[in-house]
Parts: sequence; C-alpha cells; structure tokens
Amino acid sequence: MVVCVCNAIREEQVRDAARNGARSACQAYRALGRQAKCGQCTPFAREIIAREHSAA
Repeated sequence: MVVCVCNAIREEQVRDAARNGARSACQAYRALGRQAKCGQCTPFAREIIAREHSAA
C-alpha cells in the first residue's frame, strides 16, 4: 500500500525504516532520502512505526 503519494513511499519501506531504528515519520522519510511534503501521510506513517515497534 502507498503511504505517501507525494514521495511514492510504500508501507513496507516505512516498516523497514522502523525496523532499522526510525522512531518518527520524519526519521523514516530521511532514512529513505525523502521528506514529507503535504503532511497528510504522517499520521499513517506514525501508526505503522508505532505498530512495528510494539511488535518488536
């Protein structure tokens, strides 16, 4: 599933960034060499990251 349309970031990429230590949407996007643009995706990215860390 696409998380960020502006940057074409997929859910699995956000999950991988979280597994590699990203604790926020901004950190995950930076790890992917991108940054949030319109910001509509950040709540969804935060949710994915939180779920990934709680499952660890």
